[in-house]
Amino acid sequence: MNVSANKAILADAFSDTALGDGRAFVRALADDVRWTIIGATAWSRTYVGKATVMAELLGPLADQLDGDNRIIADRMIGEGDFVSIEGHGENRTKTGNAYRNRYCWVIRMADGKMAEITEYADTQLIAEALDAPHFHTQG
Repeated sequence: MNVSANKAILADAFSDTALGDGRAFVRALADDVRWTIIGATAWSRTYVGKATVMAELLGPLADQLDGDNRIIADRMIGEGDFVSIEGHGENRTKTGNAYRNRYCWVIRMADGKMAEITEYADTQLIAEALDAPHFHTQG
């Protein structure tokens, strides 16, 4: 796919996350996605596979947020198979903490899906606002 098509896929997914709906974003994840969160927080590591991302990253994050996870893409820059997105969140935790992180995701697309994501964020805010993740088990 070309960079325009990749940006369009991500623009669609992030237009929904801006409203708190992550379904299109999850559909755009490759089954074997590798999502790396930088830093040394309890959340920082590489999550391998869509099922792992759901069980060990997105599910535990949703458990801690008060309401839907709202993520807004402010800017997209693409070249080749890569799209970089600068964005921000507008969230609050169930404990009442504001969680308005700023992000930069460097995403490698393959066959119309997010194959690799490297997430740069305010790790100090992650450490202060979020508890360590409690993993979801699949039944």
